[in-house]
Amino acid sequence: MNRIIAGAGVVNQTPLDWNGNRDRLISIIEKARSRGVQALCLPELAICGYGCEDVFHAPWIWDQSWQTLKEILPHCRGIITGLGLPIPLQNRLYNSIAVVVDGQCVGLVAKQKLAGDGIHYEPRWFKPWPKYKQSILETDLGSLPIGDVCFDIGGLRLGFEICEDAWVADRPGIRLMERGVDLIFNPSASHFAFGKRRIRQKFVVEGSRAFGAAYVYANLLGNEAGRAIYDGSSMIASGGQLLAEGPRFSYRDSGLIYRELILNVNRGNRSRIFSNIAQKPTSEDSESFVHRIGVPTDFFKIAQSVPDADAHHCDHTGWESTGTLKHEEFARAVALGLLDYMRKTRSNGFVVSLSGGADSAAVACLVGMMIRLGVNEIGASNFAARIAFPFEKLEQEIQNSGDTMEKAMTRLLLTTVYQGTENSSQTTRNAARSVAEGLGAEFTSLDIQDIVMAYHSFVSKAVGRSLDWDQDDIALQNIQARVRSPGIWMITNIKGALLLSTSNRSEAAVGYATMDGDTSGGLSPIAGIDKAYLREWLQWIEKNGLDGLEPFAFLKSVNDQSPTAELRPPDKHQTDEADLMPYPLLNRIESLAIRDLQPPIECYQSLKQEYPDLEPAFLKESVRRFFRLWGRNQWKRERYAPSFHLDDRNLDPRTWCRFPILNSGFSAELDELNQV
Repeated sequence: MNRIIAGAGVVNQTPLDWNGNRDRLISIIEKARSRGVQALCLPELAICGYGCEDVFHAPWIWDQSWQTLKEILPHCRGIITGLGLPIPLQNRLYNSIAVVVDGQCVGLVAKQKLAGDGIHYEPRWFKPWPKYKQSILETDLGSLPIGDVCFDIGGLRLGFEICEDAWVADRPGIRLMERGVDLIFNPSASHFAFGKRRIRQKFVVEGSRAFGAAYVYANLLGNEAGRAIYDGSSMIASGGQLLAEGPRFSYRDSGLIYRELILNVNRGNRSRIFSNIAQKPTSEDSESFVHRIGVPTDFFKIAQSVPDADAHHCDHTGWESTGTLKHEEFARAVALGLLDYMRKTRSNGFVVSLSGGADSAAVACLVGMMIRLGVNEIGASNFAARIAFPFEKLEQEIQNSGDTMEKAMTRLLLTTVYQGTENSSQTTRNAARSVAEGLGAEFTSLDIQDIVMAYHSFVSKAVGRSLDWDQDDIALQNIQARVRSPGIWMITNIKGALLLSTSNRSEAAVGYATMDGDTSGGLSPIAGIDKAYLREWLQWIEKNGLDGLEPFAFLKSVNDQSPTAELRPPDKHQTDEADLMPYPLLNRIESLAIRDLQPPIECYQSLKQEYPDLEPAFLKESVRRFFRLWGRNQWKRERYAPSFHLDDRNLDPRTWCRFPILNSGFSAELDELNQV
């Protein structure tokens, strides 16, 4: 055979949601088949969910995954696909793909390279399959080949690289090329990180060129299990050319792209590649790892009546190629993550303690973007159905208020509360109200001064003296933040909503946050983003806005301020950067110390070259302050609400950056710095 229509299907799955995962897979398979797709690539571990964590150790999940596979098989008539599930064999568990041809499981491919860094813990649950090894799995569907195997399906040779397999130097694709594979599927669960799309494009496109095969990539979609967000990336490449690419961050349950491929072009290229490669002696017979499948004689003729198959693929949208890609990615990734977190926890919206500052304004804006982007893509009624929200209630709200649909929806899903004390300024009160009104959110202002003074009074009696700012600065600041927590939690509980914490990554690095105060919440959506970038992003949103959305001009009242906690009296002129250091400098020290693993003295030496205009004494003190605060505040980072993983500089100890709670505080390293 020479021509085939290949497709990539992405799905938004949930761990252990057996019926939902099954139905979404059946839906995308049937959609692909109706479009004439003959071979369909689907994401990794899509049957049970990629993020099952330690439940992978439970034998019942293996049994249920296999049972669900059998329920899907009848819907795979007339199509080739792969369905991901965990497979036990000889006291080991393998991350596997069940290869299905015309409704029959014909074998399984096991993942060879496991993701075990940062956010991924695959070696905790799975074993890597050795290259050049094949075994037999005895099942109620018969004896099936499993391992490093590819398939000859009526003349079409199909092989697999499963996610991480393609990210390493010793790619299985090298051996697939030796076996003359025509089509490589890459089922993936590759978490979102800034700029990662270009890396994926490179290994997909280069794989199609170097291995002389067409290459199809399909990633998971959405916030599957809580912290990781999957962008739903899908690509089809052949001969070193990207032929089709699907949209990312979709609000739909699934997505599909497909393209007709001419296999003889790659076969000719593969022949030329091999003619220039010296024959290497090997004890392995590549042909012995090709499992031949008989198929009906008309199997590959089913799609011939589909007109102009090339017209049925999606290309990525314009914002993907702009110079502000990171700003767009940040908003779209977090917005989609918020939507899935809300609907999968069955929450009735969000609550934000809106201070009038940058952090809480950013969190509120991201909720507003979630609604606007979702409605723009799938429409108001479908968006309401996506979150199980009664559309009639939304229509009534629009009728009563006269607001736009987006603002009416925002008011029903987002509650904001400003909680002021005598230290709060009119500037932040006005800014908080401006943000809430600009988004259309519900807004409430609470005066908590009397509650703060009540704590002053009875604690003063307990310690036998009056409290003052000279002796009790931290305690007097923190009580204001902590007093805000019970009220906002109470409002959250009344509404059956989800409280969003507003802490950012810069605060997490140095512990500049009040535990059980501003860290309160069930989800911390910006804890993976540094404050310097967050301020830059807010200014861009104010002046430019996301592609397809109006700028949020109301953010001017936030962006014109210097960040401040407003926990000291106004005459103290408190600002965050005076308490700590300039945020860009803090961010740079964090990068040197945590990402690049430099000790204090090397951080200082690097900074002297990068910041020649700053006094060496100031740089040295900033480095000292960072390391002291980092070392003593790991316990806070351990207690933060779950956060989204957005780049490979995350400080969340549960996903990326582990550090001992008890440590020396870098005493020896700081002594060395003091000698400079």
